[in-house]
Amino acid sequence: MRKTGTPEDAPFKLHSFGYRGASSEESAGIGGAAELLTSMGTDTVAGILTAQEYYNTENMLGFSINAAEHSTITAWGKEFEKDAYENMLNQFLKPGGIVAVVSDSYDLSNAILNIWGKTLKQKIVNSEGVLVIRPDSGEPSEVVLRSLEQLGSCFGYTLNCKGFKILPKYIRLIQGDGLNCAQDIEKILVTITEAGWSADNLAFGMGGGSIQQINRDTYKYAMKMSAILVDGVWRDVYKQPADCPWKVSKKGRFDYLNLPLVWKNGKFFREYSFEEVRANAMQELVF
Repeated sequence: MRKTGTPEDAPFKLHSFGYRGASSEESAGIGGAAELLTSMGTDTVAGILTAQEYYNTENMLGFSINAAEHSTITAWGKEFEKDAYENMLNQFLKPGGIVAVVSDSYDLSNAILNIWGKTLKQKIVNSEGVLVIRPDSGEPSEVVLRSLEQLGSCFGYTLNCKGFKILPKYIRLIQGDGLNCAQDIEKILVTITEAGWSADNLAFGMGGGSIQQINRDTYKYAMKMSAILVDGVWRDVYKQPADCPWKVSKKGRFDYLNLPLVWKNGKFFREYSFEEVRANAMQELVF
């Protein structure tokens, strides 16, 4: 974002699609609340409710937009694909509004080049809203770049102040398929950056992987021996796998860190609002 676009928009660049993929309401609540620390776009309502209940706030912590899913398009039948899209525009693409429409039910390229880019183009241009087209199949980095190029050929583009291509403000993409980790998103961003496109053209959606693939490796955390005393001499103990540099473990002796007491024996000694926790988390991020 910092290199090609607008870092200030980062809190709305990764949307939670994980609710239906969680193993329970509790899992969705815990994982969804964690996502809200650094992302304000979510369809995981349980995460909002959990955060509000346990972190002393009635504020709305996450937001979403109107969006189609496959059955709301395919229920019209293949021969009426254009009508299904136009119905979404008529219902939701109002001045200042945003609507996302999944467009790969039959042929994504045809949908972009012929339906969105020709038949419905003027309706989109005149809407004063934002249409977000959602690919949902294929190799993500290839599909996203191809879709950007096709949209650019239909709707045009300009160069932003950083010299990267940006679509008109009324048309954007969201990639929500095939994303399970940060590296999947990074691959897409590298691909479009090398082709000269700004990250501002694109948002991401992540399903259950962002809620229930969070584990000790996500946080690079594990309890391990880090030092050993041999014949009166301290020796570092650590691993350093050549094929997995991020698994290098901490080595040596560590100082004890006296953390503030929050909870003990059923009693709270300090309570934090969700806004405080979010502010602390956001300080650690570099966009």
